Amino acid sequence: MASISAKPQLFKTLGSNPSRSAGARRPASIRCSTSQPPRPRRYRITLLPGDGIGPEVVSVAKDVLSIAGALEGIEFSYSELLMGGAAIDTVGVPLPEETLAKAKESDAVLLGAIGGYKWDGNAKPLKPETGLLQLRAGLGVFANLRPASVLPQLVDSSTLKKEVAEGVDLMVIRELTGGIYFGEPRGFGTNNKGEDIGFNTEIYSAFEIDRISRVAFEVARKRRCKLCSVDKANVLEASMLWRKRVNEISSEFPDVQLSHMYVDNAAMQLIRDPRQFDTIVTNNIFGDILSDEASMLTGSIGMLPSASVSGSGPGLFEPIHGSAPDIAGQDKANPLATVLSAAMLLRYGLGEENAARRIEDAVIETLNKGFRTGDIHSSGMVLVGCKRMGEEVLKSVDSQKPVSALG
Repeated sequence: MASISAKPQLFKTLGSNPSRSAGARRPASIRCSTSQPPRPRRYRITLLPGDGIGPEVVSVAKDVLSIAGALEGIEFSYSELLMGGAAIDTVGVPLPEETLAKAKESDAVLLGAIGGYKWDGNAKPLKPETGLLQLRAGLGVFANLRPASVLPQLVDSSTLKKEVAEGVDLMVIRELTGGIYFGEPRGFGTNNKGEDIGFNTEIYSAFEIDRISRVAFEVARKRRCKLCSVDKANVLEASMLWRKRVNEISSEFPDVQLSHMYVDNAAMQLIRDPRQFDTIVTNNIFGDILSDEASMLTGSIGMLPSASVSGSGPGLFEPIHGSAPDIAGQDKANPLATVLSAAMLLRYGLGEENAARRIEDAVIETLNKGFRTGDIHSSGMVLVGCKRMGEEVLKSVDSQKPVSALG
């Protein structure tokens, strides 16, 4: 493993927001801040542990979030609520009205994972995944940010050759509330031969494309000023409109270099030469696939967080991995994706840049000490479980100086 002389920054900053009073409602649009609002700051966080390994990883992230916040003079109040399969088993629906109402009233939402084999045979309204779609729609979170950075400590864990994976640092921005997952008409029927058919509609309005494009350009502007828009404009009318609108919005961001790529080529290029990408923007279904592909560049989906934000209201922060029911309750889960999702919550949801950096630095320090869960373990490293990994991150955060002692 390569030696590390400095702690790399896991995520790029995306802007700044003005100071605000404690408890004030604020937009959850993309932003971060290095300024210090008057202390103490108090935030309401909705926790949705969900299913499988969700409760295990959320428990770790909650503890890390609390300690990092305390060092910055931040106070959190938590509401832990049901969602997904756990909600189906308890109250009969994947997203209870109380859960959505509380989430809307909070300052940010931290989600673990939902789903599992147990509910795979359920009708669509009673699938855990339906609850997730309902939550995203209810919160109006239309922009999903998924970073994929190959950390120097884990470059040997990548599925790609070291010379291909080393230095990869990209962000996939996925439109989250439109496209084929939500388009109408949809359903089942029969064709003129009497055969059963299933159909869905890929549809985007100019408004939907424009708002996700502006988020993407803003993100790219704060990174390396390169944006690649991924579509299938040689075949799909929805993609033809997508490309047209992205080109028009680009005139507002002359400092950002815009390129276009068909989705099939983008999937290939992510494996062939991932370092060519900085920021990628794409539609719902393409983003779903490409962001999962990009996750494997890093060596484990258990390392990757995500943020879903809107123009106003609370953001939704979650690891991109699933509920992994096969290892649930066995202390084998990697909690770092959820811990890093808590860091994204601080940065993009609350504008608390310093607290976010504390968590990211603690993760780097823990990896530098050689601690690894099974999904990222390699020879010579210390194999630990979910709980121990959380304890080591907590130690690293707790060893940092409080804000009053800095400077």
